[in-house]
Parts: sequence; structure tokens; C-alpha cells
Amino acid sequence: MPPRSDDPRRDATGSRRGSSRGSEPREPGIGGISDARAYTPRGRTVREGGGAEQRRTPRSNRSGDPFRPALQVLDGGRAGRAGTREPVTDGARSGRRSTAAGGRAGVVRTVSSRPVREPFDDDEDAPPPRRRSQPRRPAAQPRRPVRKPRRPPRLGDPRRRLRLGTVLALALFASIGVRLVYLQTVDTPAYADGGLPNRLAVVELPAPRGAILDRGGEPLAHSVEARYVFADPTRVKDRFATARLLSPLLGVPVSDLAEKMRKRTLPGTDTPLQFVYLARGVEIGAAKKIMALDLAGINVHRDERREVPGGDLAANLIGFVSQDMNGLEGLEAKYDDVLRGQAGKRTYEVGLGDLAAPIPGGYSRTTQPQPGSSLKLTVDRDLQFMTQRILAKQTAKVKGSVGAAVIIEVPSGEVLAQASQPTYDAANPTKVGSPADRDDAATTFVVDPGSIHKAITYGAALQEGVITPDTTFPVANTIVRGGVTFRDTHPADGRTMSIPGMLAYSSNVGTIEIAEKLGKDRLFDYQKRFGLGQATGEGMPGEAAGRLLPPDQWSGSAYGSVPIGHSVDATPLQMAAAYATIANNGTYVQPHLVKETIGADGERSPAAAPTTRSVLSPANAAALRQMMEAVTTVDGPDGPATGLAAAVPGYRVAGKTGTGLRYDGGKQQPGEVGSFIGMAPAENPRYVVAVFVWSPGGGGGAVAAPAFREMMGFTLRHYRVPPSLTNKSPKFEVFPR
Repeated sequence: MPPRSDDPRRDATGSRRGSSRGSEPREPGIGGISDARAYTPRGRTVREGGGAEQRRTPRSNRSGDPFRPALQVLDGGRAGRAGTREPVTDGARSGRRSTAAGGRAGVVRTVSSRPVREPFDDDEDAPPPRRRSQPRRPAAQPRRPVRKPRRPPRLGDPRRRLRLGTVLALALFASIGVRLVYLQTVDTPAYADGGLPNRLAVVELPAPRGAILDRGGEPLAHSVEARYVFADPTRVKDRFATARLLSPLLGVPVSDLAEKMRKRTLPGTDTPLQFVYLARGVEIGAAKKIMALDLAGINVHRDERREVPGGDLAANLIGFVSQDMNGLEGLEAKYDDVLRGQAGKRTYEVGLGDLAAPIPGGYSRTTQPQPGSSLKLTVDRDLQFMTQRILAKQTAKVKGSVGAAVIIEVPSGEVLAQASQPTYDAANPTKVGSPADRDDAATTFVVDPGSIHKAITYGAALQEGVITPDTTFPVANTIVRGGVTFRDTHPADGRTMSIPGMLAYSSNVGTIEIAEKLGKDRLFDYQKRFGLGQATGEGMPGEAAGRLLPPDQWSGSAYGSVPIGHSVDATPLQMAAAYATIANNGTYVQPHLVKETIGADGERSPAAAPTTRSVLSPANAAALRQMMEAVTTVDGPDGPATGLAAAVPGYRVAGKTGTGLRYDGGKQQPGEVGSFIGMAPAENPRYVVAVFVWSPGGGGGAVAAPAFREMMGFTLRHYRVPPSLTNKSPKFEVFPR
């Protein structure tokens, strides 16, 4: 409520009432002390002149005074403000002015228009209000506008803060509740097993590596249970004393063992080394003796050792493994994924300290090991042994020689023996003079086959009708092609020779003339049909493919060199497979070493069927075999045939000798390669034997044929092949009249 103004009320004319001061002169007695009578405690007195005396009714009795409205009208027309707040009419105002005009009694003191609370409204005995002592402002001075009091600042509503706080608290508790439910339901297994790894012990269950067996099921290489010995250098008290105790049991020098047990850190770190192998593949008996010593920092664990019962038997074929049982060379490497098993493990819950034992009813899980599968080869262990022995004996006659021998069964194409010289002990693969000693010569020994290639040339000529078994023509001693002179070692002096005679004396001139009639394109085609120029896929890793000279790259001299086996690269196995084609009635059969795979459960899976293709007709193949018998039978006035030393007593043998060159890394090596490939019995071949011997000083041809004779003779007797009817052997005429 605004404060009461200190200025006196004005009448309708703008004059201040109740004050003697004003702009108009007043009569004596008006506006003086007499005006104060209007505010006596007992009521208000109206001057006479209006005709009637008006009294003010005390405020306490206003609501019950029936004459109050009339008195208020007479008192200035403020009845509406004092009580009923009725508006003042113009008549009342004019009546008031007329009274003032008529005389002194016309000036009437009126009640203030503001509903002022008088002191006597509530207490009639209260003293009247004190008048202001300061002088009044002149009437002409404008009234100062009343300033409204400044509104107090609005206080914040606490209900909004309470609502916001409640919402945040509920959201917090809701998120905590959801998280608790999630942890106790969804993540329960993870938290329940949180400390499990600290209580688990893991024991590896090794899976034995599969064995390599010969065709009869006899092991060529297999795994046996063993132990490995290891040391924790941080726990070894006296490494030299420990080494002296272990050396006789492990077969390792004391100095080597002491060095291994020397304390050191892991490379690039400050972490001390706590594990080092002392020996792998230790026999179980020796491992028990080591444990009985109870040496600090020394322990043993289950291991596997690869055993090769035959030592160097088929070592160049089998290959060897690392200490971790991973195949590194030979068939061990080629079929590592088949032979290698998948280790298992047993994980179980154990106690701590002195109670480090499986907890009954605790966590336990076992993954069973899956042993590797075994390979059953086509190799015959006994035949392999004799083949290696014969090859080693014959090559020993030639200094610094390298030999290879292959025996293939007809018609299956199975390789019964595949020997290399030199060889090595597969149980100790590092004890070799050169890493090349571990190579399989039959598949990696690339040679210039020489005259053994002539069988392919004659076979193609027969199949294409260029020649027949009865073909004869004069043969000169030499022939020139591309500026190169090719000559025969057994001169014909221009006489007419038969095809068997050309084979018996290995006529270069006669073979070149036949090849010219055949044509280079057809010869090249038959070379590929017989399997040259591409790896056989026998199963040995790193097999060489050899090389053929395409017809469009032939030079002038190639017309003379290619037909007789020069400018051609081949392996002993490729040439053996080509002769097996002739023995198998003209059908090529891919040579192969793997017979079947035997799973850990004993299930047998035969190897994929070998690739086959027809090269010669059976009749032409038979005719070629018969003509090739002249190589081992002709012994006339012009001298013996080149392969007479390869004849096997009691059996008809068809074959061919050869003298070629060796290439290593694309470079021709000094010396020569002597070879002989033959089949027996010639009338119905069962086996093909190929022998190659290289020597830097030559002389390989002098041992190849005798080696063939011994190998083929043993093979026929080993498999109990009945002797041939030698009285039915053909009689060949080298120089028909």
C-alpha cells in the first residue's frame, strides 16, 4: 500500500484545504485555528452559512450510521470513497461552489478523498495527528509524482529443485540396479571364473607323429615316447658340478651343459632366462636316473623321439624332422600336415602350496590328443636295402661319383625302390659331408640322358609308321647337322643296318636319319607324351621338371643332338617312367611312392589314382621291346652290344645304355653320366630298373650296366618271378645282306 502523502488535500478549485496558506486572500477567521475544529476528537464541526450543521460520525460507527451518506455529500461529495465509493455528481460540486459564493459559510472543509485511517477510528481517546511544521509548498508548484517502491526480488521456487534432484537420484539408482542385474545374470560366468586361472594346472597331452611304413607295413620311420631334460638357470646352484653329473647320462660334453646353464637374461629384456633345453629325445631309463639325482633346477618332461630303424635306409626319401617334430626334408616335409598330430591337454583345478593336487569335483577339462596319420609307401624295405647296397658298391669303383637307382613295378607304376648315393643317417641328418648328400638323386639329378633317349625316338617312329621292325638302310660313320659332326662309336662303314643293330650298337647316325623322317614337331610331341619336360608328381618335394627344346627354338645342330638325347634335360625318374611306358604295352602310368594313408583309428585311405595315358600301341610297344633285347644279347664279329654286361642270367632283358652329361644349376659339369635302363622279363615285363652314375673323371658307363644286372636279378628272385624261356629269345641280324 503506497504511503500517505504529506501534502493536504485539495478541493475542486485546486486550493489546499485545512491550511491558511494559499494564492487567494482569505477573510479573517477562515482557514485558521477554526479549521482545526473540523478534526476534533469528538467529530467534525461545519461552519454555519450552509444552513445546517454536519457532524462526523466516528469511524467505528460508520457502517451503522444511516445519515453518513448524506453528511459525506455535504462534506465534499466523497461518499463513494469513504464508504460505498459512489461517484461525486456535478450537482453536489456546483452546490458546494454556490455556497462558497454566497458567503463565508460556503467554504466547507471536506474529508480527504483517501480512505485515511484516523486515530479516533479505533480509539476515541487517542490524540489527534500532529501537523507538519515545515511550510507548505506554494500551490503553483507541481506535485512530485509518487514513486512506487521497488519490487522485492522474486525468490526461487524450491519445488523445481526438488523435482530435478529426485529425477537424478532415481536415474542413478536405476542405472546401478540395471548394472547389478546384468552382472549377476549375464556376466556371472565370467566373474565366477575370474580367479580360476590361478588355480588351474595344464598338462599337455602330446599326439604322436604318424609313422612312415613300407609296402609290407614295416616302419621306416616312427615316433617313440621319450623325455626332454631342461634347466632353470636361476635355480641351478653349481652349474659345473651339475654338468659333470649329467654329462654321462645325456652324452653331452660338460662344457656344453655348463654353458647352457649359465645365468643370463632374455634378449632385449631384463627378465632372467628360466628355461633352457639340455637334451631332447632322452630315453626314459636315462631320464629316471636324472630325476633320481634330485638336482636343483633340473627337471624332465614328456617328449617324442623320431626313430629310423634302418639308419640310412631310404633316408633320401624319408627325410628328417626337427626336435619339435616338424618335417624338414623328404617325405617328412612333403606330408607333414598328414603325419603331424594335434596335441591335446588336460586342464584341472588344483590346490596351492602343499595341497597342489587335483581338487575333487573341481574344474576339469580334457582335450584328447589326435595322433597323426601314417603313410604306407610303395617301397619294399628289403629291395630298398639291396638297391642301396649295390649302388654304393658300384659307385665306389668310380671316384667322386653320384648315383641314382629307381625300380618301378609294371603295370602299377609303384616305385619299389629309389636309392641315392651318397646317402646319410636320417637319425643324424647333420652328420653329412655336404647338404647335397641328403638330396634324392632320382628326382633332383638333372642329366643329359644321351643314348637312353633313343628308345623314345624309335618308339615315336614305330607309332607314326616311319619305320617297322624290319626296316634297314645304309648307315655312314658320320653325319653333319648345323656344322656339327655326329659320329658312331661303332662305325658301320656305310653298310646296311637293321633297327635292332642300330639299337645294339647305339648308332647316332642311324637315329638322326630316322628322326629327320619323323620330324621335329612329332618328336617333340612324343617327348611330352613319354613324360619329359614336366615333373612326374611322384610325391617327393623339390622334384625337378627337366627341360625340352621346343621345335621353334631348334638350331641346325639340334636336328642331330635332340634325337640322340642331347639338348634335353631329364631326371632318372622321368626316364625310368618313359621305359615303364614301353614295358606297360605303351601306356604311361604316373610313378608314385604313397600307397595309402592310415588314420589313427586304423581307417585306410588309398592314394589318388595315378595319371595314365596311351603313348604307343601294344603291338608297337612289344616290337620295340623285342628290338631292345639286342642291346643285351648281340655279341657278333663286330663286337658285343653296348649292354651285354646288363644281361641277367635266366631272363630276357630289354634295355638301353646311355652316355650323357650332368647339369647343376643350369651349368654343365665335368665328366659324364653313364646309365642303363632295362625291363625284365622282356616278353612280359614286371619291373623296370634305371641306374645312373656320374663321375667327374668319367667311367660311369662301366658300372651302370653291372649295377643294373645285380638289381634286376635280385628283384626277380625277391618276387619269385619265373625264369624266361631263353631258347625263345630272338636272333638279331645287325648287318643284313
